[in-house]
Amino acid sequence: MSTVKAVLMDEAAVGRALTRIAHEIIERNDGCQDVCLVGIRRRGVPLAQRIAENIERIENRKVPVGELDIMLYRDDLTRIADMPRLSSTNVPFDVTNKRVVIVDDVLYTGRTARAAIDALFAMGRPAMIQLAILVDRGHRELPIRADYVGKNIPTSRSEVIAVKLPQFDGETSVQILTLE
Repeated sequence: MSTVKAVLMDEAAVGRALTRIAHEIIERNDGCQDVCLVGIRRRGVPLAQRIAENIERIENRKVPVGELDIMLYRDDLTRIADMPRLSSTNVPFDVTNKRVVIVDDVLYTGRTARAAIDALFAMGRPAMIQLAILVDRGHRELPIRADYVGKNIPTSRSEVIAVKLPQFDGETSVQILTLE
């Protein structure tokens, strides 16, 4: 059981963070030539789509967006389930020599990002991999850091960050929950 401790970002704050991330991606990559976004299933996918929409609005140029299922690349796969449920990876473009921006909702231990990097290398050899995260909550177990962060939210290990998106939750917000 968990209870909402606080709402840290409302819909407007999430929108501003995603717009800022889009601007930072454009700046760091000198435009959006050879840039593609890959969202980690589940919540990373709609976030990647929103960032791509922002980039298109700013640069008047579409950026390809893919969907990455990292289940088979997780280092804790045997602890999760005997028969993992696979979603589908849908990256309808070649990642070789591209500047790939992995997008996810929360960066915690770094293990999900590492699995996403492994999954990308199974598809080709990107020129560069960058990481965009809506919320960085700390507590890294691997030497991974995000290139683009919507908000840094220091947490205790007994707290959970819940990113709510309309596709899954009917609303847009970031909440901090306490476990009971």
